[in-house]
Amino acid sequence: MFLTLKLHNLVPDIFREQQQESDVWGQDVCFESGKSYLIESASGGGKSSLLSFIYGYRNDYQGDVLIDGKNVSLLSQNEKQLLRRQVLSVMFQELRLFPMLTAYENVVINNRLMHFRTEEEINRWFGQFGLIDKLNVPVRLLSWGQRQRVAFIRALCQPCSFLLLDEPVSHLDDSNTHIMADILKEEQNARSIGIIATSIGRHLPLDYAETLRL
Repeated sequence: MFLTLKLHNLVPDIFREQQQESDVWGQDVCFESGKSYLIESASGGGKSSLLSFIYGYRNDYQGDVLIDGKNVSLLSQNEKQLLRRQVLSVMFQELRLFPMLTAYENVVINNRLMHFRTEEEINRWFGQFGLIDKLNVPVRLLSWGQRQRVAFIRALCQPCSFLLLDEPVSHLDDSNTHIMADILKEEQNARSIGIIATSIGRHLPLDYAETLRL
């Protein structure tokens, strides 16, 4: 289903009194499902805040976030939960994995709620990322790069129109970065999802419709 995500004059409260030269803050921006977008920022530029505003986790901003014409800040909690179950999937910069659970458990705990992916698909992604031998290893024992790959697989395990990725390759080598990009291209071709990825340096090699700077 084709959806639009629009930002209208969006400015974080902490930047309200500051002069901003940005492609995003204080601008009218439109993201479309089926396309990829890169948000580039210096550290502290607000990229994680931006994704939290879109996801409906934070409301400390002025302006509007509109998804399919609906203002996210005005949605009820039930409506926000539905948005996160059907329209938005996110890979947070801090990953938000459960350290005591295994890599596989962290992924399937989400999939069991959504019933969206098959076990075969999940195992294939673990195999592509070279993590088959880590399936039953507690996440707390994995490297940060391994955790990033697990968090990415988890983000794929729910339906969405937009996939939000906050610095998804910050701790990945070139090989795993290209594997992630290839998986995203497959998903985009199959489901016409929109991809919004942030970066303060290295980024996913995708065919971006736009590169925006905070």
